[in-house]
Amino acid sequence: MNPSPSPPRQSTLLLLDRFRLESGGEPVPLCGNAQRLLAFVGLRRRVPRCVAARTLWPASTEAHARGSLRTALWKLPCRAQGLVRCTQESLALADGVAVDARDLARTALDVVGGCGPPRVEPVLMGLLEQGDLLPDWDEDWVVLEREWLRGLRLHALDTLSERLARQGLPALALEAALASIRIEPLREDPHRSIVSTHLAEGNLVEALRHYEAFRHLLRAELGTEPSPQFARMIPLEWRCAARRR
Repeated sequence: MNPSPSPPRQSTLLLLDRFRLESGGEPVPLCGNAQRLLAFVGLRRRVPRCVAARTLWPASTEAHARGSLRTALWKLPCRAQGLVRCTQESLALADGVAVDARDLARTALDVVGGCGPPRVEPVLMGLLEQGDLLPDWDEDWVVLEREWLRGLRLHALDTLSERLARQGLPALALEAALASIRIEPLREDPHRSIVSTHLAEGNLVEALRHYEAFRHLLRAELGTEPSPQFARMIPLEWRCAARRR
């Protein structure tokens, strides 16, 4: 098999918020099957051809799915053909092609693993400013990848919030926790981080106000209360006084 052509210089595959392929800063238009193929290979980096065919055309027979895969590869426009390295057994994204979803995952994993860079502001902005993975796509493989990436980002934001609070950067700690809450409002961890940060700063009224707001949200949405561990962060007399008002 002839080698695939060289990838366009400065090629970027953007999968957060919506699908975009850019080459040299210019958009490259692709049809639906080509988008799905590049997104799948871009997220996996390397994948067996049989897996790509079965995943992208799950309702087809194996032979028809493999044929659809060959057609999708053949129909890639010239500016995109070099992005996929093809062998008889596998497909791989060409070296040097940036994928924003993979960059986000790498940043989040570094934060969760405790090996992120010492300057947290750029990391925080990277975690804050990205959208969901292909939010308008509903294929099963996309949904699984989207939920995995969302959960990883939430854990990274929670970890970063705690780290910033320990470093004496309460404003950034609150921003990380609030970003986590905007993604998933009913998770308790970021709310606890906010209350803990307010208490450490001596902002008792803000801590109590946030706890009560979360308590009302939980009761309205799930009919439950914050955990006993969270409740113990706020003295009982404060909670009672707030509810008598």
